Amino acid sequence: MADIVARSAATRASLPMLADVAYGSHEAERLDLFFPEGPRKDLPVHIFIHGGYWRMFTKSDYSYVAETVTSAGAIAVVIDYALMPAVRMAAIVDQVRRARQWVQDNIASHGGDPGRLSVSGHSAGAHLATFLFNEDSTHPPSAALLLGGLYDLKPLQHSFLEPLIGLSDAEVAAFSPISKSHSSRTKVRMLVGERETQPFHLQARLFADRLIGQDLSVSMGVLTARNHMDSVRDLGLRGTIAGDWLHHVVVAA
Repeated sequence: MADIVARSAATRASLPMLADVAYGSHEAERLDLFFPEGPRKDLPVHIFIHGGYWRMFTKSDYSYVAETVTSAGAIAVVIDYALMPAVRMAAIVDQVRRARQWVQDNIASHGGDPGRLSVSGHSAGAHLATFLFNEDSTHPPSAALLLGGLYDLKPLQHSFLEPLIGLSDAEVAAFSPISKSHSSRTKVRMLVGERETQPFHLQARLFADRLIGQDLSVSMGVLTARNHMDSVRDLGLRGTIAGDWLHHVVVAA
């Protein structure tokens, strides 16, 4: 985390950006825009959603992801959302969807093309990213990169998270991506670190199978010698598998 935070501070100091843009009235409803050098007109746009089991971290911890996005000639949108248990899962999903709607409505005035949208997320952020291309979504992104994601919430009711976020049965039913339908207009790439625990590998395989059964285009990869945290660090590093996959998703949008 120390490396990630330092990289993020360096990114904010070096890349053209617009910080803390409000997409709603809640204090957490803010996003940062990072721009590639040069003219800005009809650029592809990429939304990144951070993880932290819905209860930790902020957008500022993950600014470094914009290095890869802007190097691909795209605008990076790194979003914040309120954290559990102060709010419930429904509020977070709604915030992520409204952040995407802000992009749809406003990114053209910043030189972006809302029709060339892609999204990525890590851990809980990968979970949240699925709600931008599920059955209830409007204008689903053309591509998504899901890294170390959580797609079935039921096992979390019996994990260390139970006393921290207290997922209800209703939340599990309403917000488990593995039980939802998704848009075949979104091409999905899924990654998991080789050194992540087996539940992450199992959830990735099961969710990929679910998406393939719904006629989505899905690619899967394993990040050699990577765990849950150094895998997401790699998103900001070209030449790594994660960084190169992110670059490809952005360019393909």
